[in-house]
Amino acid sequence: MKVLYIGGTGNISAASSRLAVKSGMDLYLLNRGKEQIKIDGAKSIIADYTNKEAVIQAIKGHEWDVVVNWMAFTPQDVESDFKIFNGHTKQYIFISSASAYQKPGGHPVITESTPLYNPYWQYSRDKIACEDYLIQRFRKDGFPITIVRPSLTYDTVIPVPICGWKDFTIIDRIRKGKEVIIHGDGTSLWTITHSEDFAKGFNGLLGHRQAIGHSFHITSDEIMTWNQIFEWVAEAAGAPLKAVHIASDFIGSFDENLYGSLLGDKAHSVIFDNSKIKRFVPGFRATIPFSEGIKRTLRWFEADPGRIQMDPAKGQLVDKIIRAYKRGSRSS
Repeated sequence: MKVLYIGGTGNISAASSRLAVKSGMDLYLLNRGKEQIKIDGAKSIIADYTNKEAVIQAIKGHEWDVVVNWMAFTPQDVESDFKIFNGHTKQYIFISSASAYQKPGGHPVITESTPLYNPYWQYSRDKIACEDYLIQRFRKDGFPITIVRPSLTYDTVIPVPICGWKDFTIIDRIRKGKEVIIHGDGTSLWTITHSEDFAKGFNGLLGHRQAIGHSFHITSDEIMTWNQIFEWVAEAAGAPLKAVHIASDFIGSFDENLYGSLLGDKAHSVIFDNSKIKRFVPGFRATIPFSEGIKRTLRWFEADPGRIQMDPAKGQLVDKIIRAYKRGSRSS
């Protein structure tokens, strides 16, 4: 099976790329050739994805069984893909986001039929608009789409909403005994998925003709509170957790991105029903608990000193929010 990944070396996609190669797929990765992560066994196509003509020239003469775009975020991105790949692939997989689901929803359990609606986060609204466009192309033109909605998925990032992600700032704060913020009272329910587990479900959809026209989310079945998540991060860091619980809307008033990420997603309890992906990919099961996966992530960071970078602006923002919160608490 001949597969093209646009991207394929990122936090979520690298594990899927490795599994695709291991499974015997003829995998091509289209990127700018500057990525630090290399996928052994994958073929490389060098092009800037944002340059449509460059992409057309780079893939000239190729026909695909599957095209996966890990880097499409706006309707313009998928419109361009439709023009390039319509008639040249048997399946096109769009990576959407589970943040597109209605928050708060009418039911605590999220299925693929949960409405898509997010008035808080532009990122999510753009993903919804991408889905709307692709569904129109499927219905009107027979464009063979499959939509996949990852939720919070990690491997080479630290998956906490405040002071986390690609840098080491949250771990540095914990190890130095500094306070960290947990949104709300920390008791809302959440699911975090290791990218190697995500890959097991995702790669089962590649070339799956019955998956065309369908949407799927792929997550772990492990349900945790945010208090538990932060405790496991601190345990992996090897230091006690000094947490300050602050309301999400208060946090969001200091930063637009945090407003969207919290109010439009992580502030709400979410339980994912993975019945559909398990029906289409029999045997799919997530097996990496977060308590183990976060330790793997920290070992990955610490294996290369160049990865251990702190973001002073993040730490300053956390300190600013905590100071403002405590001032308000004392005066109330």
